[in-house]
Amino acid sequence: MASFSGFSDKFQAGISKVQNNRYIKSITGGLSALIPVMVVGAFSSLLTSMQIGDYQKWIAPIKVYLNLPYEFTTNVLAIYAVFMIAYRLAETFEVSGVQSGLIALISFLIVTPVATFKANGVAVQALTFDWLGAKGLFAAFIIGLVSARLYVWIVQHHLTIKMPAGVPPMISEAFASLVPAAIISVIFVFVQALFAHTGFGSLHQAVYSIVQTPLQGLGNTFGSYIIAVFLMQLLWVIGIHGAMVVLSIMTPIWTALDLQNLAAFRAGTARPNLITSSMGVFTMIAPMLGLVLVLLIFAKSKELRTIAKLGAPGALFGIHEPLLFGLPVVMNPVLAVPYVLCPIVCSVIGYLLTIWGILPVSFGITVPFGTPVFLYGLIAGSWKFAVAQVLLIPVCMLIWYPFVLKMDKQKLNIEAKAEEDLSAAEA
Repeated sequence: MASFSGFSDKFQAGISKVQNNRYIKSITGGLSALIPVMVVGAFSSLLTSMQIGDYQKWIAPIKVYLNLPYEFTTNVLAIYAVFMIAYRLAETFEVSGVQSGLIALISFLIVTPVATFKANGVAVQALTFDWLGAKGLFAAFIIGLVSARLYVWIVQHHLTIKMPAGVPPMISEAFASLVPAAIISVIFVFVQALFAHTGFGSLHQAVYSIVQTPLQGLGNTFGSYIIAVFLMQLLWVIGIHGAMVVLSIMTPIWTALDLQNLAAFRAGTARPNLITSSMGVFTMIAPMLGLVLVLLIFAKSKELRTIAKLGAPGALFGIHEPLLFGLPVVMNPVLAVPYVLCPIVCSVIGYLLTIWGILPVSFGITVPFGTPVFLYGLIAGSWKFAVAQVLLIPVCMLIWYPFVLKMDKQKLNIEAKAEEDLSAAEA
C-alpha cells in the first residue's frame, strides 16, 4: 500500500508538471481565448454554406457580406493565435503581454510568404490567406512561444529604453519595447532568409511538413482519440484534472483538424476528418447526466440523492466537479469503472454512427464550454447531434446502474447503522 502511495504521489507530481507547464498552458490558454472568434467564423460558414431548398438563392444578394466574418476569423485564425499565445506566455513572466503579442505578430508576418501576381500589367505583392488560417496554426504556436520568450529574456536583461520619471506609463511601456521589437524582428528576418534558401522555401512550409501534418495524422485516428479519453477519465479518478492535462496536448491538433473540416464544408467538399474536437458532442454531457438520472430514479440513500440534486444543474452544462468530489468518483473503485467506460462507449457509438452515415461528419465547429445538452449538438452543426446526445443518456444509465446500485446498498447500510446508533444514544 505504501509503495502504491509513493508511486501515486510521483505520478501526480509528474502530471502536475505537464499540467502547469507555462508553455503548454500558454498555447491552450491562447486558443481558449479564441473560442468566440472560432464560433463567429463557424456560424458565418454555416449561414453561407447551407444547402436547403432555395436558401442559396435567397441569400445570393448578401452572401458576400455573410461571408466576411468567416474570412476574417477562421481564415486568419493563426494571426489571432500567435498574438494570444505570446500574450499569455509573457504574462506568466509578469512582463507586458500586449507588447509581446504585437512583436510576435510582426515576427509571424515577417516569415509569412508573400505572393506576387500581375494586375493591369503591374507586378503586385499580396499576403494571401494560405498561411494565415489552419495551415499556419502550428507555426503560430512556435513563433508565439519563441518570440515571447525572446522578449522576456531581453526585458529581464534590461536591454530596453528607460524613459524619465513623469512620462505616462503607456508611452514608457511603448519605448521599453522598442529595442526588443527591433532585435526580435531582425532575428526573424534571418530566419526567413535561411528557410528561403532551403527546399521548404519558408518556415511555414517546414513546420507544416515536419510537425503539423504528422501530428494531425496521429490525432486523426479513432485509436488516439480513445486513448485520450481513457487517460482523461483515468486521471480524474486519481484526483488530477484530466481534461486540463490531455486537452493541453490534444487541443492544438484537434483545432487544426476542425479548421480543415470547416473549410471543406464551406467549399462543399467532403469533410476529411472523422476525429476532431467535435467528438466531445458524444462524451461531454451524456455520461454524467446518465449518472444523475440513475441516482435520482433508483438510489434510496439520502446522501446519494442529495448529492445528485446538487450536481444535476451543473451536469446539464458539463460541470461535473460536484459529482466527482461529492459522491465521490475520485479515488472510488466502485464508480471508477463506469466513469471511465461511459465516454468510451459513447465515443464508439458516435464513431460508428458517423462511419455508417447516420450522423454527419463533424462540421469543425468549436462549441463553447458550458453549452447545455441538446443545444450543444445543435451548435455543433446538426439536429442529429442533438438527438444523439439525448439518446446516449439512457445508454450511460445502463452502464452506471449496477455500480450505483452497489454503492447505494453500502450507503443505506451506513445510514441505517447511524440511525440505530442515534436511537440507542437517545434511549
